[in-house]
Amino acid sequence: MEIIGYFASVCIGLILGILGGGGSILSIPILVYLFHFDIVLASAYSLFIVGTTSLVGAIPKYKEHLVNVRTGLFFGIPSIVSIFATRRWVVHAIPDIIWQADGFILSKRLLLLGLFALLMVLASVSMIRERRERENDPERFRTFLVILEGLLIGFLTGLVGAGGGFLIIPALVLLTGLTFKAAVGTSLFIIAINSLMGFMGDLFNYSMDWQFLLTITGLAVVGILIGNVLSQKVTSRQLRKMFGWFILVMGCWILIREVLQS
Repeated sequence: MEIIGYFASVCIGLILGILGGGGSILSIPILVYLFHFDIVLASAYSLFIVGTTSLVGAIPKYKEHLVNVRTGLFFGIPSIVSIFATRRWVVHAIPDIIWQADGFILSKRLLLLGLFALLMVLASVSMIRERRERENDPERFRTFLVILEGLLIGFLTGLVGAGGGFLIIPALVLLTGLTFKAAVGTSLFIIAINSLMGFMGDLFNYSMDWQFLLTITGLAVVGILIGNVLSQKVTSRQLRKMFGWFILVMGCWILIREVLQS
């Protein structure tokens, strides 16, 4: 299973390079189900893997003028505050057994993985629906809503350990007037900032296996370099629908699996 896990680690970067998000959708299941990590430590490792890989992937997107730094900062700074606080204090304070009755146990694992899966399913709906590709429209930039969305996504990202690309991309398209491909590039920039700052919050709470972490991250970086090349050969519409269907399937699988095992 570990050999499969190392191979799948390349796919983390591949998904990030092609879709601008979704790396954590692979990294968390890989760490939990293939390497058998606890969900909280897996989410911490996921933040480092996805954050570092996204940073590498954002560089060629920036050179292609597909990263809007202004939007990234407006969105990213509130997220940084929110995600760091959530990882540093909130996640650490959640008890292992939250509630139980009649044989059903709501554990910390079920809460975090269940919430993670539900967010994936909800986010997939807007991505799968047919929508006309918008032109870049800076006049549609909603500053207050962008900041508010950044705080909210930072909290959710910190809670479940996901980079948040599956939430960030729809928000960027709807609230900032970016095209889908520009939202993908800007998302990588935001994910890198958010995830690495969230990981900094975990350094105070956990001891890290750096050799394992850097190995998985290196494989994911190889994947994102390949994904960036492939993304130039696929249309925005194809990217959006691929992204939506992928996270819908993964979200349903995780939710069903964890509920049945609770």
